[in-house]
Amino acid sequence: MNKVVQGAVGFGLLCMSAGAAMAATDISKLPVVTQELVAPPFLPKHDQVAKGGPKVVKVRMETIEKLVQVAPDGTKMWALTFNGTVPGPLIVVHEGDYVELTLVNPKTSTMAHNVDFHASTGALGSAGLTLVAPGEDVVVRWKATKAGVFVYHCAPGGTMIPFHVISGMNGAIMVLPRDGLKDNKGKSVRYDRAYYIGEQDLYLPKDKDGKYKVYSQPAEGMAEMLEVGKGLIPTHVVFNGAVGALTGDNALKAKVGEKVLFIHSQANRDSRPHLIGGHGDLVWQGGKFSDPPMTNQETWFVPGGGTGVALYEFKQPGLYVYLSHNLLEAVLLGAAAHMNVEGKWDDDLMIQLKKPNENSTPAMDH
Repeated sequence: MNKVVQGAVGFGLLCMSAGAAMAATDISKLPVVTQELVAPPFLPKHDQVAKGGPKVVKVRMETIEKLVQVAPDGTKMWALTFNGTVPGPLIVVHEGDYVELTLVNPKTSTMAHNVDFHASTGALGSAGLTLVAPGEDVVVRWKATKAGVFVYHCAPGGTMIPFHVISGMNGAIMVLPRDGLKDNKGKSVRYDRAYYIGEQDLYLPKDKDGKYKVYSQPAEGMAEMLEVGKGLIPTHVVFNGAVGALTGDNALKAKVGEKVLFIHSQANRDSRPHLIGGHGDLVWQGGKFSDPPMTNQETWFVPGGGTGVALYEFKQPGLYVYLSHNLLEAVLLGAAAHMNVEGKWDDDLMIQLKKPNENSTPAMDH
């Protein structure tokens, strides 16, 4: 184990022991609920406004190592995942709730794993208390003290940290204010649908013939992936694990008049989400709900290791493209999703007055 993590584990356990008697809340008297996590881009069932006081929200995540296809050309990689998806599932709680995580590392795993919650306080975001070897499980509880959307990721120590993150082992948790979201004027706002988009940069090595390599197990490709990663130029930048993962039959859906919440995370590098044909009516910079949202944004910023949240009410039907507005990454590397919206067209917002070459006047000779 990395010495830094070793020390953090010991210090974290000591602090937990010393702090137990200082707990301000009698946890045993709080209601306990179990949240069934679902695969992105969807969210687990949740209340936008909290009912009652704080709760203990139990979640279970399993660290799964699996070979996955990341591009239509058959390119594959060993994904290190939470619950088998890239990104891991979105957890949803309210400010003041307690998150009780059971982290399970199956016997079939080849590596140790843990989880660093950017939303938590102390012990390296719980990474110092959750390191589990294959065949082990651990339970940790922490209080959600800040409202917003926060990244979580595996952080086993040393070079394993970037390797696990660029191999897909990251996700997000949404901590809603107890009284729900507010607009820039402090008025309550609700969403009709919500989608979680986890952006992932990949650094896949090629063989001497220029083809992407496939390894027999995750650790086999680690040194070469990190070597590619040193150049800071990804081979792929994808939404939800693969090129085209949110297009075609898997395109996001909405109806005219619906307010859709877009939750975006990037655990490793910066991104610039943009909705072609729409806007960010409300944008919570950095995904933090305690700050007033910005309004009417065309493109918003997601810092590496952070999140961004945007709300938009759809006005027109048709195809929208949600992408990173580094257009090279969107078009050439894969950072794009499609949104199909149903409803009636509003000519007042846009109308085609003349089709291409329709009633065109021949050019005059001079």
